[in-house]
Amino acid sequence: MDGTLAAIYLVASLLDMGVNHCGQDGCLARDAAPARLSVQAADVQFQGAGIGQELYLGYDLDHRYGPFQPTVGLSVTEQEAGWIGFGVKSRMEIGAAGLFAEGSIMPGYYTAGDGPDLGGNLHFRSALGLGYEFDNGATLSVLFDHRSNADTRPRNPGMETISVRYQVALD
Repeated sequence: MDGTLAAIYLVASLLDMGVNHCGQDGCLARDAAPARLSVQAADVQFQGAGIGQELYLGYDLDHRYGPFQPTVGLSVTEQEAGWIGFGVKSRMEIGAAGLFAEGSIMPGYYTAGDGPDLGGNLHFRSALGLGYEFDNGATLSVLFDHRSNADTRPRNPGMETISVRYQVALD
């Protein structure tokens, strides 16, 4: 896997920004957004094979800049591989009430533990997913993400996860 997810996310977010967020205050105006706490469980894929499970915890800050909401996350796998990062996510409502598509990109620090050597510690995690928001503001999403060092190191095999995430709004 290459930077395809990151490219899709950036193109979709910039299109959304142009259509829905470029008002009188500019395309990246600061606006309130619900702070959310999330937990997700994932199946970890390395070079096409399942290698275990991952637990991810995340926090979305209470504001956004245009479509971009700051977010922080950390994860650990069964093999004690760890990742922590900070970046942005975007969300677009689709079709019926409550349905949405989302994406994110987050640079972060990766440590292999007993997991795969991904070539260094700087890794970029990009994700795309679909979800549903309940009446109480909680969400349930299915996501696919890819993390790699974006060819900043000679070795760059990358790793993917397929996950289910539950988020609660803190407002």
